[in-house]
Amino acid sequence: MQKFLIEGGKKLYGEIDVQGAKNSSLPILAGALLCDGTTTLLNCPKLSDVYASCRILNNVGLTCNFIDNNVLTISNSVNNPNCIVPNDLMREMRSSILYMGALLGKYGKCTISLPGGCQLGSRPIDIHLYGLKKLGADIKEEYGTIYCNAKDGLKGTKITLPFASVGATENLILASVLAKGETLIKNSAREPEICDLCNYLRKCGAVIQGDGESDIYIKGVKKLYGCEHSIIPDRVVAVTYMCCVAMTGGELVLNNVCTNHMDIVLNMFEELGCDLYTYEDRIYICSKGRVHSLKNVKTMPYPAFPTDMQSPLMAVMTIGDKTSTFEETIFDNRYRHADELIRMGADIEVMGRIAIVRGVSKLYGTSVSATDLRGGASLIVAGLKADGLTEISNIHYIDRGYQEVEKVLTSVGAYIKRV
Repeated sequence: MQKFLIEGGKKLYGEIDVQGAKNSSLPILAGALLCDGTTTLLNCPKLSDVYASCRILNNVGLTCNFIDNNVLTISNSVNNPNCIVPNDLMREMRSSILYMGALLGKYGKCTISLPGGCQLGSRPIDIHLYGLKKLGADIKEEYGTIYCNAKDGLKGTKITLPFASVGATENLILASVLAKGETLIKNSAREPEICDLCNYLRKCGAVIQGDGESDIYIKGVKKLYGCEHSIIPDRVVAVTYMCCVAMTGGELVLNNVCTNHMDIVLNMFEELGCDLYTYEDRIYICSKGRVHSLKNVKTMPYPAFPTDMQSPLMAVMTIGDKTSTFEETIFDNRYRHADELIRMGADIEVMGRIAIVRGVSKLYGTSVSATDLRGGASLIVAGLKADGLTEISNIHYIDRGYQEVEKVLTSVGAYIKRV
């Protein structure tokens, strides 16, 4: 099993080219299933989740190839698609649920299992099923397998989401672009990655309006055709590297960013005491001393502070000059990394959705384990500061969202090795 070894205490200097966004790549890969011909994705990160998506597309009958560094082609000339996604492929990632909307939209049927082994009942997937049923899908569940059918094709309708779910919004967009008639998705999520999906689909011939706002309007078309599209920069990865330099000190220039997507977070780094100079596609960040604590950090849907950035920022707050309070409003169980940070000397008290982080003067290297993708990233941030050697296991979680993170950080002065 692979691990990261990190020797802390080294300041970071240099430039980093930020990878393409994981959370754009995955729905766009599902969208490529809707398109005849070939899609070419530029700036597509080489992540384990991207490879898992390619395996699902290969299972359907499409062909996926990285033809150059971060250039992925997806070719669809399928005559007899396999619309059954095996259980082992569904369980590889949460985003596999997006193939329910894509397969229904393209072929009018699919058989899948629940992603991540979740059970039917009170769970986030309910909102996906609700919307797809409104579009005319017949959905049945037996022993953890979901059978979906739309014999007469999906039909546009008005769908009001009970909350602004990113995954459900993406799934319903994928299902609606080839549906008959017009679809209105109210209370939709507004994340930049949803806009990126819609921009890709529009290039392919889809008619979509309103993405980035609360109501998305879609007029179904008969066919979509592959195109060339560049994935937007990953704002979560950019913030993670900003956390690294805030933690260790030094200076970094981040290239290939979209600062328009990061306004609220950039303001937070100024509150930390970091010097920032921002351009449309570049950020300069300098950190010279102990960071200031942030009094209250509350995760909320975009454009507020994202839940995915909570874990790396919490790692920075472990060495803040005062006390910080985090409130997690999106997920019930997003503080699992806190116990691992405590092993490194952090002072964190978790009470349900609230975490109180009292800044300490030092962290100490030890053996810790990544519990999830962003929690794993927080351990890297902490390890870069900690005295001594930090050993991080279960790094397959980190590989889901960060392309060769050890090479990136080594290039700017960190000591981090994959062993």
